[in-house]
Amino acid sequence: MNKNRLPRHIAIGIAAGVLVGWLCHHFAADTKSAKDIAAYFSMVTDIFLRMIKMIIAPLVFATLVGGIASLGSSRSVGRIGTRAMAWFISASLISLLIGMLLVNLFQPGAGMNLHLGQGAVASPVVNTGDFSLKVFVSHVFPRSIAEAMANNEILQIVVFSLFFGFALAGLKQAGFPRITSLVDELAKVMFKITDYVMAFAPIGVFAAIASAITTEGLGLLLDYGKLIAEFYLGIALLWAVLFGAGYLFLGRSVFTLGKLIKEPILLAFSTASSESAYPKTMDALEKFGAPKRISSFVLPLGYSFNLDGSMMYQSFAILFIAQAYNIELSFTQQLLILLTLMVTSKGMAGVARASVVVVAATLPMFNLPEAGLLLIIGIDQFLDMARTATNVVGNSIATAVVARAEQAHEVEAERGELPAAQSVALARTPATTV
Repeated sequence: MNKNRLPRHIAIGIAAGVLVGWLCHHFAADTKSAKDIAAYFSMVTDIFLRMIKMIIAPLVFATLVGGIASLGSSRSVGRIGTRAMAWFISASLISLLIGMLLVNLFQPGAGMNLHLGQGAVASPVVNTGDFSLKVFVSHVFPRSIAEAMANNEILQIVVFSLFFGFALAGLKQAGFPRITSLVDELAKVMFKITDYVMAFAPIGVFAAIASAITTEGLGLLLDYGKLIAEFYLGIALLWAVLFGAGYLFLGRSVFTLGKLIKEPILLAFSTASSESAYPKTMDALEKFGAPKRISSFVLPLGYSFNLDGSMMYQSFAILFIAQAYNIELSFTQQLLILLTLMVTSKGMAGVARASVVVVAATLPMFNLPEAGLLLIIGIDQFLDMARTATNVVGNSIATAVVARAEQAHEVEAERGELPAAQSVALARTPATTV
């Protein structure tokens, strides 16, 4: 498939999915029939997402190890990691605050006047597991790389790849260049496989949208239109903030980045899966000029620590539920909820419907009714699409900014060691331009 046509085909898949889903929902005999029809669409989506997941682990491993081996020193990795985490924490705080401000401004849950007893019997079952910071910290370190890859535990793969990459960087100087070349060739093979998998993206997108509309129907969008519209307004505002912050560091080239990440954004939006967008995001960042040795390190970290759209959704959802049950939360209580979300959300990387799980785990911490999840669980698919696409935008901008900062640092370091004329020539090479 011509890569330039892929966004157009994905857009066609979205439109066709809405139309076919509406027809199936309209002509289905009953709710059970609609779910049975949707199951066949979901099967196609599951197959596509399975193909995506089969390439994520080896792709993250190969690109990250190759990137660390190229960076060489642990000082470089530490500097890049510190810059990335500073951006991630700042972006997460801003995302949470935007969600809090919009919910307090629009009051989407006001007027529902639900009582604490309502919905208690039908409270949705969401498995939060042993949800704690202690469990998360322990879970970061893999007991088996095979297990981590089998479960697509990105953060565990990152930890193993860090050790492997540092070891390889040390051995490379002792005469082990073949392993480095092998890792680089593995990355090339995985990107080629990615091209094959992406050829099925429009079909997977079509099936995902058709399944959601077949089950829920367009009427659900109308019933919750106000909530969905206000959430999407918040997403648009967050995009403006992210691109504005990117503009401060990247200048007008941030808009070029926006055009390059159109494909991964569409993929993430239509499939509600960040994993489906990972390979294309890597490709877009490389075209933008971010060195693969940097993007292959920062982007996997972002998938675990920089979930801007999910962070905004979590604050939005929790405060919406409190309003629906007429529970007054002071400014201090709301800030405490936000800080709690900052910590708890980091333990949910790789979990299906992670944001819903985070919300379910946070509600009882502040004596908020878990039954409130019923208010949003039905439309979560449509909210998930927006927040997943936003996660891709946030991680793309963060990676590009960190790459620009690191390249500028490298140029300054070279200028301190090389003659002035040679330093100027180095500064003008394409490698210094993101």
